[in-house]
Amino acid sequence: MSADHEAFWSARYRDAGDNYLFGTAPNKFLAGQAVHFGADMDVLSVADGEGRNAVWLAEQGCRVTATEISPVALGKAAKLANGRGVVVDFLQADILRWDWPQLAYDAVVGIFIQFAAAAERQRQLAGMKQAVRAGGLLFLQGYTPKQLEYRTGGPSALENLYTAEMLSELFADWEIVLLREHEDTIMEGSAHAGRSALIDLVARKP
Repeated sequence: MSADHEAFWSARYRDAGDNYLFGTAPNKFLAGQAVHFGADMDVLSVADGEGRNAVWLAEQGCRVTATEISPVALGKAAKLANGRGVVVDFLQADILRWDWPQLAYDAVVGIFIQFAAAAERQRQLAGMKQAVRAGGLLFLQGYTPKQLEYRTGGPSALENLYTAEMLSELFADWEIVLLREHEDTIMEGSAHAGRSALIDLVARKP
């Protein structure tokens, strides 16, 4: 596990105090995909932070596993899950070095996980794809390069950002259910606030 990576995120989550850095409501894109989630589904939420998305997925009836590198975030996530009366299997893991499971989940979710450079992103997305069962879905939301103009959240390095062309190539062997670049105003705690340049992907494993 990268000590620097863990320390960076733990400091951010710790500095937020009792507040949740990205809020406690689910990501808007993810909540808009509710029709795809339900009871008896096994779902993995990747780099889940303080639990907002994993807890929402559990509220849909899913059996949820959530990875996160920061123990500070995991503590806040467990508190959120307890307060909302749901069970989530929270795991401390560095997803850039994690031994990804194979064919273990009906859906894998990655919301704003753009801290990986190009080479690392290839390994990360390959791991996410590996974890999905045949016929299962992968959900991804991130920022496009135009986000560098807005600076309302996300990474500052161009190479970390997504384009439709990039994701089309990376998921050329899957059925792309949804792929769109768009702009929206989002309010997700103090870290994601304001006009944003977004990209959404839903892809089905053959």
